[in-house]
Amino acid sequence: MNRRLFLASTGAALAAPNDRINMGFIGLGGMGTSRLNGFLKHPDVNVVAVCDLDTLRLEKAAAVVRTARGSAPDTVKEFRRLLDRKDIDAVCIATPDHWHALPTVQACQAGKDVFVEKPLSFSIGEGRAMVKAARKYNRVTQMGNHIHNDLPNYRRVVELVRSGLIGKVEHVNIWRTSETKGLGTPPDSQAPATLDYETWLGPAPKRPYNPNRSHFNYRYFWDYSGGMFIDFWCHITDVAYWALDLQAPKSVVATGRRELTDDNGETPNHMDLIYEYPGLNLTWSLSPFAPAGFENRGIGCVFQGSAGSLFVDYGSHELYVKGKQVTDFKRPEPSIPDSPGHLREFLDSTKSRKLTTCDVDYGHRLTKAGLLGNIAYRTGRRIVWDDANETIVGDSKANQMVTRHYRKPWKLS
Repeated sequence: MNRRLFLASTGAALAAPNDRINMGFIGLGGMGTSRLNGFLKHPDVNVVAVCDLDTLRLEKAAAVVRTARGSAPDTVKEFRRLLDRKDIDAVCIATPDHWHALPTVQACQAGKDVFVEKPLSFSIGEGRAMVKAARKYNRVTQMGNHIHNDLPNYRRVVELVRSGLIGKVEHVNIWRTSETKGLGTPPDSQAPATLDYETWLGPAPKRPYNPNRSHFNYRYFWDYSGGMFIDFWCHITDVAYWALDLQAPKSVVATGRRELTDDNGETPNHMDLIYEYPGLNLTWSLSPFAPAGFENRGIGCVFQGSAGSLFVDYGSHELYVKGKQVTDFKRPEPSIPDSPGHLREFLDSTKSRKLTTCDVDYGHRLTKAGLLGNIAYRTGRRIVWDDANETIVGDSKANQMVTRHYRKPWKLS
């Protein structure tokens, strides 16, 4: 095995200069810093530049790299300046959801490979544009639903479902317990001097600055994200999409409410959704309470088959037959190869040019169903989906939410 292939497969030795992957990091909040630390564990990664609209986060990220590698990367606030650099091979995008699409599309246009956080996009139209750009410019991509590759549990569950052990699966029930404490109601104010708030808003509508509308809490406002539901949809529903090879839903209905006192958030903390797929119903529940029988499980997915049921969370799974747990069943032979890890798979693919397991095609297929659920909730109507044309049937108002209308001067091209 030559040195390049050895490094690509293990990442365990110091990389020669021509084996290194020069990376830039866009968005350096909690998730972005976590990804930065994760990539720094791979010796063939060279962090060239870091980018954030908050100078405090930018300085902290530079210090992380300096501590790990002995020298600090370049710091920039404008992501397009980072993408203009010829010495960057790949970027990690860990911005708020409403800033996933623009940097991804422009990174592909600039010849960079892209690791972008989940959910893939803020809107279905953006996801479509991201797929189109990745394929047009032949870029390697990976969506950051790391549970897919970082824990072996999902692989074993997929093998069990596909083996037919629980029979024909006609129903999947997924849940995530939600928050019970509100965000508070701070008044609008001036943005901190360290934050370029106008650019942070980007394509989203112009709003006064509020401490709850930026950084971590952005996810609870419709302008920037789709709440806790969309935040966890890609992580948990991934195992069902993977095991059953689900494509697009035929329809979805949703109901819910935001039931938090002393709170200016917008997205629900109670939400129940029913998805209709060919031959299958999938229900998704966001609530402070777990389903009966799973009160100690804050997150979970149950495959209900004709011969039994299979419960799975991130790190464990349990088989039930006629309501009783079974532990002495014959397991299928492992058929899904072990993963080198979510980040390592992306890095290896930047060298081999092979598609990753969670590239933008899969990321778009998975994310769009979650986005349709939020459209159903916000309109209060049953959504009928034409996936071939990526349009909502017979509902012009709902269909307007499929693609975001960008605030000038931003445009997705």
